[in-house]
Amino acid sequence: MKIHYDLIPEKTKNIETKHRKVCSPIPHPDSIEIMNDLRLYETDSMHDQLPILWDSAKDYQIFDGYGNCFIDLTSTIFVANIGHSHPRVVEAIENSCKKNLLNNYYYPSLERRDFVKKLIEVTPKQLDKCILYTTGSETTEAAFKTMRQNGRKIDNDKIVILSFDGSFHGKTTGSQQLGGKEGGKEWIVNQDKDIYHLPFPTEWYVKDSLLDAGELFLRDLKTLEENGLNLKNIAGIIMESYQGWGALFYPQSYIDAMVIWAKENKTLITVDEVQAGFGRTGKLFGFQHYNMEPDIVCMGKAISSSLPLSAIIGRANILNIDPSMNSTHGGNPLACSASLASLNVLIDEKLVEQSKVKGKMLEKKLLSFQKEFPEIISYISCKGLVAAVFFVKLGTNELDIELVDSLIYRAMLKGVNSVRTLSGTIKLGPPLSIPMDALSEAIDVYKECLIELLEERNNV
Repeated sequence: MKIHYDLIPEKTKNIETKHRKVCSPIPHPDSIEIMNDLRLYETDSMHDQLPILWDSAKDYQIFDGYGNCFIDLTSTIFVANIGHSHPRVVEAIENSCKKNLLNNYYYPSLERRDFVKKLIEVTPKQLDKCILYTTGSETTEAAFKTMRQNGRKIDNDKIVILSFDGSFHGKTTGSQQLGGKEGGKEWIVNQDKDIYHLPFPTEWYVKDSLLDAGELFLRDLKTLEENGLNLKNIAGIIMESYQGWGALFYPQSYIDAMVIWAKENKTLITVDEVQAGFGRTGKLFGFQHYNMEPDIVCMGKAISSSLPLSAIIGRANILNIDPSMNSTHGGNPLACSASLASLNVLIDEKLVEQSKVKGKMLEKKLLSFQKEFPEIISYISCKGLVAAVFFVKLGTNELDIELVDSLIYRAMLKGVNSVRTLSGTIKLGPPLSIPMDALSEAIDVYKECLIELLEERNNV
């Protein structure tokens, strides 16, 4: 499998609709020098996405500066939930710049006060304190540290953290160990022996177990105990609201059992909302689908719709445990100004509600898509405006990474931008502001591209 796509301009058919426009080869010949320079000076890891040169982005559309316009189904990996370059966010950043306050460490500022006040006001009332950071990985590292510190207040041996197979919590040393993806951790060498991963309760895993999902949670804990783990030493559990690569959600009964067990055993629950937060799933936060009250919530990405900012929120008695929990760039005034504006837009324009309504249309559209290609589209997951389409190799359960890579590349040539998951799924996360007809049009482009690819395969 190629690390990156070839930088060869592809001939395209002229396309112009209300939502997309293709009028040149893609990538445009004049963009090749820029992208080659980037590949010359940067590592391969920075170049595994589609080769579109981003010149500007507005609302749900991306422009390459050469006349081509793409429907964006990525929100730059769930950052631009309220849409790219929203005028109120742009204005907030400009006003902050004009004030001549670009950074202030974590000394007090009006911008930070206004934002954290609003953030705490809109979150569930038991979450009454926050700490600002810069990246999602910082928040999961901070949650990791906090869960362990809290556990050791109870007992020095209460340091075990549970996570889930297939999860992703960041790329720093601690956050990557918390993550449950196979491989990629060999470099750490001395991995934390007190981090354990439970099987993620996918629909098919629960079905195969012949147990209720709640019983499955307790069974898997029992397995850990039988293998030598003292369950009383579990300080915390970290979970994503949904697993990002496949938009996979937990069964409600699984969460119910986990919450009851955690409370009985004085175990904190952290919910990683870095991808799920701020309306993505049709609720302000993804954990609100489960009727639960987490102890710590990690958030980032869409918190600002633009600039690097992240946060953890939780109860005061938990987050006040360590006076060193602060950050050089956390609370940056530009980022706080952008985040306050973004949060106000999300609420004022009722984008959370829009996500829920549009998500129902998207799910119906995707299920119809699956019915036309049942032998290669094995599964659809959708809640709000996060969705995943699972493609498998014909006659197997093996995810077809190569087909998806070809499919999203061809869709790019027709004016649709996708995120490359490298997992055999198309992951959909358009701005919540995307018009329904634009979203429907983009799915029709995928269908058109899939038909073309299958015809080409049959003619080989």
